[in-house]
Amino acid sequence: MKRIQRGSCLPLCASVPSVVRLGSAGACALALAGCTTNPLFSHESDYAPALSVERLRRIQPAPLPEYQAETPEAVAPDPASARDRFAGVESAEVSIEECRAWALERNLDLQVALLSPALAAERLREEEGRFESSFTLSGTWAETDSPTSTTLDSAQQKFQRVEPGVTIPLRTGGTTSISLPVTRNETNNQFSTLNPAYSSDLEFSISQPLMRGAGRRASTYGITIASYDRQISEVQTKAEVIRQLAAVDRAYWRLYGARATLEVRLQTLELAQAQLARAERQFNAGEVAEIEVLRAQAGVAEQLDGIITAQNSVLTQQRELKRVINQPGLEIETQTLVVPSSPPDPVRYEFDAGALTAAAVANRMEMLELELRLAADLVTADWSRNQALPLLAMDYTYRVNGLGGGLSSSMTTLRDNHFEDWSVGLSGEIPLGNEQREAAVRRSLLTRLQRLATRDAREQSIEREVLDAVDQIGSAWERILAARQSVILNTRTLQAEERQFDVGETTSTDVLDATARLAQARLAEINAVVEYQIAQVDLAFATGTLLGASKVEIVPADPLGTGHAADHDPDLTTDQAADQTTDQTTAEPPAQQPEP
Repeated sequence: MKRIQRGSCLPLCASVPSVVRLGSAGACALALAGCTTNPLFSHESDYAPALSVERLRRIQPAPLPEYQAETPEAVAPDPASARDRFAGVESAEVSIEECRAWALERNLDLQVALLSPALAAERLREEEGRFESSFTLSGTWAETDSPTSTTLDSAQQKFQRVEPGVTIPLRTGGTTSISLPVTRNETNNQFSTLNPAYSSDLEFSISQPLMRGAGRRASTYGITIASYDRQISEVQTKAEVIRQLAAVDRAYWRLYGARATLEVRLQTLELAQAQLARAERQFNAGEVAEIEVLRAQAGVAEQLDGIITAQNSVLTQQRELKRVINQPGLEIETQTLVVPSSPPDPVRYEFDAGALTAAAVANRMEMLELELRLAADLVTADWSRNQALPLLAMDYTYRVNGLGGGLSSSMTTLRDNHFEDWSVGLSGEIPLGNEQREAAVRRSLLTRLQRLATRDAREQSIEREVLDAVDQIGSAWERILAARQSVILNTRTLQAEERQFDVGETTSTDVLDATARLAQARLAEINAVVEYQIAQVDLAFATGTLLGASKVEIVPADPLGTGHAADHDPDLTTDQAADQTTDQTTAEPPAQQPEP
């Protein structure tokens, strides 16, 4: 037997018996319709366009030299070039309130998250659409010509049937339909009273399950789950908004810390250069040896590494802030320097840890999402139990019959309602074993138990996050006080070392060591302040809230302009829902007051 390969152009007539080929013009016509559309075999058009094996499976090495703009020269950096790296670069001062507002308006991750409620809303509308009525229409034309052994049967017959109707799904799980079949029957039977004969029947039927699939709760299971999913999507979107705004605050304060660190590094460089100038003056005056100048020069050179690292940290942190705010003119590829204009204002707090943890468990969107999923699990468990029942359905049909030699006389008989009949029946199905549906019931129960355990673990995790943030705030406050005291004392030490050097009682090494200790104290203070601000952000995030004085209201997305995004929002009227044809997350204008 000849082997037929995929995509081969084999005519269909060659693959069917000869007897069928001789009498089947339709089969040959199908074969002639096209070799590539042979319904018995596969073709290349049945598959997705294939990519090359190289693109799918081969990993190329990175040709870094090819991307190099020009061959760099190995030149050691000097203090002047390192200090003036950002000189002349355009800068923009931004406040933390502006960053929050820009992120709410343009953050790309938020734009993605805000589409989830719209998708869930359409899924809910899809489930609701299952109960929409449908108009049905069927038609049949048949001609028969068969030999008969008696004149009582018709040898030739023409039959036409048209049946319009309406099918109405019921929220009890059943289906009802109303139809009006109209037929015309013409025959060569000489004993036929009406030839042609017209019939028109008005038929009403209902089919209702009594066990499996019966009841409103089982029938509307899809709507219930879709409505829970819609609320869950709203909760997840709110959690994402909180997460992104917290990311804005963290990026803002980290950029503030990076710029403050760079400022300290530059000030340390200036102190080292001042010491070099003093050493050179005293060496030229013959008061110190040349070694003091060399030590001072080494101290200046040692500052370059810290400055370069701090400058790179500024670029990295401001690029992260630019990413989350996504403000036109401040894209991540721009060279514009972002200068934070909102200074930190750390104050001491004494928190009630018990009240904070209780508020966090009540406010966190993760807990609300779990509660909604637990409610959905309960509905799923009930539906699974219903699906495990035997199938038993009742069918009832009521029909009013009309018959006549013409369509009008048939309709007159139907209208007079002289002929009517009805039927009722039961049908059932009992699975032998039913293991599949019983396993589904057990799986739904286990899923709920697993989610209950997850809720306890999530509550414990939230409590830990709150307590960690409270401790971090407390320790950061203590570190701020300690660092400020250290800055004061190291400043006095440096001044004393400089005076001692001027009178020749100390060396450049001692002065540079004092300068380094002062720089470390300043950096410790900056880190403590930044960590204090971030700890406040973490505490607010852990409690499901935001820092700042403005409230944030989330509007579901409606990018297609359908007006369906808020159709199921119980807090919105119909007019308000219709007015919301754009998708955005809005915030009230920030109050002019310092951050706590």
